[in-house]
Amino acid sequence: MSRRIYDYGLPDRFVAGTVGLPGNRTFFLQAKRGGAIVSVALEKVQVQVLAERMALLLAEVARRGVRIPEALGPADDDTAPLDEPLVEAFRVGTMTLAWNGDDDEIVVEARARAEADEDDDEEGEAEDDQEEELELADDDPDGPDLVRVRLTPTRARAFAERALRTVSAGRLPCPLCGQALDPAGHLCPRRNGYVH
Repeated sequence: MSRRIYDYGLPDRFVAGTVGLPGNRTFFLQAKRGGAIVSVALEKVQVQVLAERMALLLAEVARRGVRIPEALGPADDDTAPLDEPLVEAFRVGTMTLAWNGDDDEIVVEARARAEADEDDDEEGEAEDDQEEELELADDDPDGPDLVRVRLTPTRARAFAERALRTVSAGRLPCPLCGQALDPAGHLCPRRNGYVH
């Protein structure tokens, strides 16, 4: 199958969202431009790291003199659910985040998880293969699927704030051990295994 590249440029919408109940949620990145929508699945920690790194990048760019909004206006805060249809294009393996100083935009790329090569028995060979895949040009038909968006500083701040709210909206932590509370009960190590 040939490589698919979803380049949404400056999308109408780029958000992180979930489907499912806390403790059993699936996380998605979703880009929309006009009538075209792409959704990719990823791990909760990937959403959290992307949002945190985006906030750090915005802070560094602001420190260097680029005008970055301090707070979002009500019109900038996207609280709507993910758009339908919600069809997973691929599961994200790696992501990149960069600042385009020419256009004052953040570039986000999410690449599909690399297929495990069953012929590689040595771990070192597999790591070399993964490094080569990251350096593939967009026109290489054998590369991983890719979603690319560009965000203005305001849109990037809105994405980061929503993503961090989404991540933190999961299960509450146990007040004793800090692990996530399960609605069916929580075996707390601080209570010697008694259900909390």
